Amino acid sequence: MSTNFPMLSAFLALVGLSLFYPVSSQFSPGFPYDSQKVRGVNLGGWLVLEPWITPSVFDNTGNPNIVDEWTFGQYYDRATATNILQNHWNTWITQDDFANIAAAGLNHVRLPIGYWAFEVGSGEPYIQGQLPYLQNAVQWASQYGLKLIIDLHGAPGSQNGYDNSGQRMSYPTWQSNQTNIARTDAIIKEIASMFADQANVVPIIAPLNEPAGYYGSSMLTPLRQYYYDSYGNIRYPYGTSTQSNTVVLLHDAFQPLSYWDGFETAPDFQGVAMDTHIYQVFSNADVQMSWQSHIDTACDTQSTLSDFDLWLMVGEWSPAITDCATYLNGRGNGARYDGSYPGSTYVGSCTGLTGSASTFSSSYKTFLRQFWEAQVISYERSNGWLMWTWKTESADEWSYLAGLQNGWIPWSPTDLEYPTICG
Repeated sequence: MSTNFPMLSAFLALVGLSLFYPVSSQFSPGFPYDSQKVRGVNLGGWLVLEPWITPSVFDNTGNPNIVDEWTFGQYYDRATATNILQNHWNTWITQDDFANIAAAGLNHVRLPIGYWAFEVGSGEPYIQGQLPYLQNAVQWASQYGLKLIIDLHGAPGSQNGYDNSGQRMSYPTWQSNQTNIARTDAIIKEIASMFADQANVVPIIAPLNEPAGYYGSSMLTPLRQYYYDSYGNIRYPYGTSTQSNTVVLLHDAFQPLSYWDGFETAPDFQGVAMDTHIYQVFSNADVQMSWQSHIDTACDTQSTLSDFDLWLMVGEWSPAITDCATYLNGRGNGARYDGSYPGSTYVGSCTGLTGSASTFSSSYKTFLRQFWEAQVISYERSNGWLMWTWKTESADEWSYLAGLQNGWIPWSPTDLEYPTICG
């Protein structure tokens, strides 16, 4: 239920006219978000390439200008690129991963996907073929009793300029072109229609990952309108006044949660949740903190997370405390921690803090366990969490699977060794 009158749509939503979005008392989400905690993991780097998650995919091209999925299709031989992507989709995440995620006591997976899986415009070099793997993921989630969040991770024009949006650029253009937004609306309608009757497996659709709200009103004004229209598109996918049971998961656009107070709240809206991402590695100040300060910072999030007027989940976070992982800041960019990133100053050597867990000291692994638990304890003050990410090629500090295999993540997320770490 989008509208051809966006300003009218915004006005009606702002004044809370339930005539526009008739509220039903029959809303029944596919997971009891009021009473159970989301405990999950992201399937990063699978249907949207990320250089730091699978650096070999990029290194093997031999072309330093290939820095994201856009340039992967643009600068690489088409047939070769297609074969590499299909092999990656077939092998990076498989049914066994879903079995292991369920065995680890988790209940949700969040699956990033790009708009180009659904529609590629003229002149856009993206390679398609992701949708059968999305359907596999839904089937595997159902088989293992997991809930799948479908997350639109990349939108036309890029909503943040990050390589994980599909197209790395200095300034995002999604918000400045109404055609980009209209294309995104159409894709959300398509996703909502595909899974409207599968809320028991796909309980949540997230209409846009990490829009760059730090650019101010030029992003936030069109974004708020897009969020109103996404509500209609996701909650009313049948073209009638009949609602789905699908939850709409909005990213906070890097704004404080207080910015969103009162946005799309009951009684005029139902089934809306907010997604916030909490990392401690993407600034000079972050990577300069002591290990104890990282733990304290995680514990300090509790008061903010426990008092919000929508369902709230920490949809991305990590036990990583440096930006040392290869290509984490983009292919060709260095790290703040060792001073190789522009504008940074040396904090320490990256040796033993990233890469294979076999190079990690026992004290570092103990810290990773403590930091992981401090975050889990704190983020469960909200409705739950999903760690980024399930697996990586060569950055074990970011990998849930490596944490399980090496002991800093327990095989049950409630099996805590440091239950009082936050005091």
